[in-house]
Amino acid sequence: MTMKTTISTVSGEIQEVLANVDESQAGNLADQLKKAKRIFVSGEGRSGLMGKAFAMRLMHASYNVYVTGETITPNIEADDLLVVISGSGTTGSLKSFAEKAKEAGAAIAAVTTNPTSPIAELSDSMLVIPAATKKRLPDEPATIQPLGNQFDQSVHLLLDAVIIQAVSDQEDSNEQMTARHANLE
Repeated sequence: MTMKTTISTVSGEIQEVLANVDESQAGNLADQLKKAKRIFVSGEGRSGLMGKAFAMRLMHASYNVYVTGETITPNIEADDLLVVISGSGTTGSLKSFAEKAKEAGAAIAAVTTNPTSPIAELSDSMLVIPAATKKRLPDEPATIQPLGNQFDQSVHLLLDAVIIQAVSDQEDSNEQMTARHANLE
């Protein structure tokens, strides 16, 4: 397989995954972001890195956002939203975060491939991404990519689209978002 073929196959896989996302679920997450007092984002491994990218863009768009596990992350409360990114929906630490958020009265949104997972069952809403994970469950699509690459790439692009939708009624321009971009780099 040539590099061009590999690139084309990967982009085609992601396009197919995104085409099969339930638009109403993505729109619902955008609405939840707008309503939340504060947003907390949680994920492990590469999904956690995608979560950090999501949180960064939310900050650029003037949202009050935190990443779980960081030293400056405050306690979660009612009227807050916890966005949990887990392909399998079974990651123990993330399930524990969801349980604590529920106890605090916060809303929980699961971003997962598995709508019947323990994390999804704890959640008030979910955004199902029909991608392959490292578990390669029977209902997951085929992929040439290793581990959870297909899920993580799809998460990144889809959550960027959710942010675009969430800020579509704001007057934030690219210049205003750029002004909130880090300058200690």
